[in-house]
Amino acid sequence: MAADGGGPSHNDLRRVARDDGRLDLTGAPEGFDALVMADIARSRGGLTVFIARDGTRASAFSGAMGFFAPEIEILQLPSWDCLPYDRVGPSAGVAAQRMATLTRLARGVDPKKPLLLVTAAPAALQRVPPREVVAPAGYSTRPGKEVQIADLERYFAVNGYVRASTVSERGEFAIRGGVIDVFPPTADEPVRLDLFGDTLESIRAFDPETQRSTKQLKEIDLLPVSEALVDPETISRFRKGYVAAFGAPGEDALYAAVSEGGRRAGMEHWLPLFYERMETLFDYLPDDALVGVDHLVQEAEGERSAMITDAFEARAGADRKAAYRPLPPEALYLSAEEWALKVAERPNRWFTPFQKEGAGVIDMGARLGRTFAAERAQDSVNLFEATAEHARAATTQGKRVLFASWSEGSSERLGAMLADHGLKRVPFAPYWQAAKANDPKTPQRVVLPLEAGFETDNLAVISETDILGDRLARPRKKRRAANFLAEASALTPGDLVVHIDHGIGRYEGLKTLEVQGAPHDCLDLLYAGEAKLYLPVENIDLLTRYGADGETVQLDKLGGAGWQSRKAKAKERLRQMAEGLIQIAAARQLKSVEETDPPSGLFDEFCARFPYEETDDQLSAIQDVLEDLGSGKPMDRLICGDVGFGKTEVALRAAFVMAMSGKQVAVVCPTTLLARQHYKTFVDRFQGWPVKVRRLSRLVPAKEAAETREGLANGEMEIVVGTHAVLSKQVSFKDLGLVIVDEEQHFGVKHKEKLKELRADVHMLTLTATPIPRTLQMSLSGIREMSIIATPPVDRLAVRTYITPWDPVTLREALLREKYRGGQTYFVVPRIKDLTDVEQFLRTQVPEVKYVVGHGQMAPTQLEEVMTAFYEGQYDVLLATTIVESGLDIPSANTLIVHRADMFGLAQLYQIRGRVGRSKARAYAYLTTPADRQLTLSAEKRLKVLQSLDSLGAGFQLASHDLDIRGGGNLLGDEQSGHIKEIGVELYQQMLEDAVAELRQRQGAEALLADRGWSPQINTGAAVMIPDDYVPDLNVRLSLYRRLSEAERAEDREALAAELIDRFGPLPPETDSLLKVVGIKGLCRETNVAKIDVGPKGAVLTFRDNSFANPGALLQFIAANQVLWKIRPDEKVVVKGEWETPKARLDAAEKILTQLVKLAKG
Repeated sequence: MAADGGGPSHNDLRRVARDDGRLDLTGAPEGFDALVMADIARSRGGLTVFIARDGTRASAFSGAMGFFAPEIEILQLPSWDCLPYDRVGPSAGVAAQRMATLTRLARGVDPKKPLLLVTAAPAALQRVPPREVVAPAGYSTRPGKEVQIADLERYFAVNGYVRASTVSERGEFAIRGGVIDVFPPTADEPVRLDLFGDTLESIRAFDPETQRSTKQLKEIDLLPVSEALVDPETISRFRKGYVAAFGAPGEDALYAAVSEGGRRAGMEHWLPLFYERMETLFDYLPDDALVGVDHLVQEAEGERSAMITDAFEARAGADRKAAYRPLPPEALYLSAEEWALKVAERPNRWFTPFQKEGAGVIDMGARLGRTFAAERAQDSVNLFEATAEHARAATTQGKRVLFASWSEGSSERLGAMLADHGLKRVPFAPYWQAAKANDPKTPQRVVLPLEAGFETDNLAVISETDILGDRLARPRKKRRAANFLAEASALTPGDLVVHIDHGIGRYEGLKTLEVQGAPHDCLDLLYAGEAKLYLPVENIDLLTRYGADGETVQLDKLGGAGWQSRKAKAKERLRQMAEGLIQIAAARQLKSVEETDPPSGLFDEFCARFPYEETDDQLSAIQDVLEDLGSGKPMDRLICGDVGFGKTEVALRAAFVMAMSGKQVAVVCPTTLLARQHYKTFVDRFQGWPVKVRRLSRLVPAKEAAETREGLANGEMEIVVGTHAVLSKQVSFKDLGLVIVDEEQHFGVKHKEKLKELRADVHMLTLTATPIPRTLQMSLSGIREMSIIATPPVDRLAVRTYITPWDPVTLREALLREKYRGGQTYFVVPRIKDLTDVEQFLRTQVPEVKYVVGHGQMAPTQLEEVMTAFYEGQYDVLLATTIVESGLDIPSANTLIVHRADMFGLAQLYQIRGRVGRSKARAYAYLTTPADRQLTLSAEKRLKVLQSLDSLGAGFQLASHDLDIRGGGNLLGDEQSGHIKEIGVELYQQMLEDAVAELRQRQGAEALLADRGWSPQINTGAAVMIPDDYVPDLNVRLSLYRRLSEAERAEDREALAAELIDRFGPLPPETDSLLKVVGIKGLCRETNVAKIDVGPKGAVLTFRDNSFANPGALLQFIAANQVLWKIRPDEKVVVKGEWETPKARLDAAEKILTQLVKLAKG
């Protein structure tokens, strides 16, 4: 350091390393502090400690240490990844790492060999179990020794190991006969103990993915994986302590569980009851251990203490005393005074990048480096030229220049950019000593995780962020937001809506009208010519959102014919489309394809790479898919599983089976980001197999895309992952066998059809969390097969959902809590124009967090960079539009805040919420609503549903909830979009569903081809209606009429009649007639009768297009019954009869048509 860092004198440097008191090291920015600590640790030997302000900073510091002093071993003591007084405890991995570090410290460290302990302020505040408990809590043995399985089992139970069927995570064990598998917390791989009788024969490490042994070991050393050791002694101490602290335990589940020697989530929050006393991290340290304190630790520690007190008061003040009885904060945490004393007892160094005066202050002479903000604001060419220029200038001043990047990949990219701008040779140095050994005049690239660079008199470190800055979040010029499909299903005044019977109107707001002396909420709808329609709220189901941009749309006339004809036209098109769907489905049934079975042995090997344990549902879904592939019929299966429940694994296995049998597989995702993530997963899992995985999307360079297309056409590549670019005309496959569609709710029907048409004889596998209702309908009505994965993976916790009015305090706390537990947050807004308000809020109210902005109108590459940076953890908050709903998988993002949640559709909110809670940490979702405005009823209803769907795996229930869950923002096909403009998005999808279902019901071949756009006329003189004294509400009547008109099958009608009787009392005769008429209508359709008139003396039937399915049989029948039946010259059929009452006429019509149906089927 002396040789390579000006500033402090030689004497000062000796003091920095050797002084036993407190020194403030000013001029020591982040990154440089690691260089100083490395020198201190080397010169002092033994243990040195560094306390970072939070988990993120601790890991960045460890990264920097790894660069400056790769030879010094780093121990990490992470803080609990749960909140103070939480319902859950720290996750197993964190607890195991903490115990491993504490055991290492308790057993003493080598005073000569340098060792660095890195921890964060929250961890340093936490009290820990005493050394005398931790030090002896290990278990070690070697081959040849006697091992009692019962002893081992007891050890596992006491120390918090978890029994698993296959061992893949630290802290798990499995006992199968004389073979014991265990994953020690400190080991890189799990270990297998082979017993012969009671003698330990061998200890082998094995690979958790393949479950195959990798090497022999001489001994095994097990440590506790939980801070709560549950043995008889601690149990009795816990029971006594509990009663002393809280009185009678009552119904407390924690007390009951521990009394039985069991464990319970969150029991660590009562650790002091298990031990005679608690110690602190400082008790574990040797007396001469130097403590380095990060910049801002004092503040972080203050905030943490405030948070602890706050959480305690909230828990203690809650009425449900019985449910959660918190121990006082001083039992679990150090107070600020204690903390300060503990640090002061040892040599301590306080780092800060700023300057200050005083006796114990040493200026280290480093300062923050230059940032290139000014150049960034201009043109990117200048930016790199300025950087290169700056580097050259620094070199001429005799400084060694290092370009620091976060990863090797980004370092290479940076090198390439610099090379384009004059810095041709920028070699890569793997660590500090190597960089020092190189020529000081040559700038070098290094991997060093820094937020900002620093400079000393003879060293200049320029970080990637200095150069590129928040280039990732540069606001783009606002393009018009209309191309964002208006998907917020909450109606706001001024929205266009489609009334099923009256067409397109404008929603003006809610009005309360007096109806029969009682107030009634109605939606006020405006139609052409200022006409008004008031729609009672309970009949909101008659409305659908129009959807697209409403500027140019003409409102319909109330009672006008234009709407009905447009609707009929669209219905017609939909019928054809549905016929297409059904025909493909039918064709699939008739097609046969090669039977594909998994390659034995290889398949198991591939499956073993799956790092988790499969859930039962997942296994049955995989089984279903394998059976489909082996059946010789084209598969069309929908896998419906909640976000993060392991649908991708099902797809991977199907892809493996197909690819290994020599067929090609296409994986299609709705967004480039998702495609990229899947591509990464597929590449990782197929590594080492003779399978080529390629990608296609707008972000793939043209050259690579061309190669991929060529490879697919000539069969060189087996798997392609991409967006709908895969469906484009230029892509042809040599032998496509399987298409996997992910996040299906984002594809428009057109793309789906394109997928289907790829060939009726390819296998289709569709993955989705919230299937859009159309698909749900299809799979339920049996066009497609369906597997549901409803069991959450092990360790997943349901997302806690809060619905709150916008409250800066709550949100600030939520953001900081996530930051301080080392996680990340999604902040989602409904429209691009909301981004500025929220940015303002983040800048002013929560300046502590680093945020980055992403939305759909950025350049694709830029959006990609934003997502990548967030993915790699460089930012705490991603502020974005709904772009996050499509499937990004970031385990560290565990808090979600939705701005104006009332403007989102249910399925969307559900998808977005599924982006958090993908790891073991508890995730939180805050759905905020405007503080000063009343919510619309429908929005409130949606949010309530979402809050109630707290359980894991609710995606399927949600789609069934069909509240107005139409797939948010479908990528609409062109052909449809014309019709959609005419009738609106949601109605369009509803009608398509109806068309498909209707065709399903008549699965005869003729039904598929029959034109369905007509409605028979029936005149019998009977009163056919639902009287208003029976169902007083006009709109309920309307909706009943709507449902009745569709209930042409007898069982549907009976069900509806039963419902009417339940809801409104016995059926009046008019309504009974109505049900009959609907039945007759169905018969008319079957016999192609366009019109039937029944009078007192007879009936006249007019056939549609004057045709009948079986004319011969009809003529024979008429000839045999000449007295009553005649056929007129104009081809109408006349039936004579005496039917005086309307009821008799209806019965007659029914009889006549039933006879015709018999004849038609002949």
